[in-house]
Amino acid sequence: MILNRDQIQEIIPHRDPFLLIDEIVEMEIGKRVVAIKYVKEEEYYFKGHFPQEKVMPGVLIVEALAQAGAVAILSMEEHRGKIAYFGGIKEAKFRQKVFPGDTLRLEVELDRMRSKAGFGKAVAYLGDKVACKCEIMFAIGS
Repeated sequence: MILNRDQIQEIIPHRDPFLLIDEIVEMEIGKRVVAIKYVKEEEYYFKGHFPQEKVMPGVLIVEALAQAGAVAILSMEEHRGKIAYFGGIKEAKFRQKVFPGDTLRLEVELDRMRSKAGFGKAVAYLGDKVACKCEIMFAIGS
C-alpha cells in the first residue's frame, strides 16, 4: 500500500509543520509500515537547532517513526478516526546525523497490539545505515 501526504493526513491528525512523514511506501495494516521523510532545508527547526551545523533533532526522528507507526495502527478498521498517542520510548539510540537533503526511511514493526495500546520496534535509516532505533509504545485514544 502506497500513500501520499494527503492520504496520510486522512489517517493521522498531524499537519504542517508537524507532519513529519512524506509518503508511505509499504504497509501491512496493523503490522508493519515503511515511510519516507524528505529532510528539507526549509524545515522550521533548522533555524534554531545548531544553525552552524543543521542537524535534525533526534526527538523529531523518533516522532517521525511514531507517526509512521500511527498510520499502520490507525489504518485498522477498529482504530479509524482515533488518535495514537506516544505511550513510551525505550532504548533510543542515535547513530547518524540527519542533515537537510537527506532521505530518511522509517520502518516500524508492530510486535504487540492490545485493544488500547500498541508496541513496536522502529528504525530510521539513511541509505543502509541506521540513523536511529528504538522501541515505541502507542496509546490509542478516541
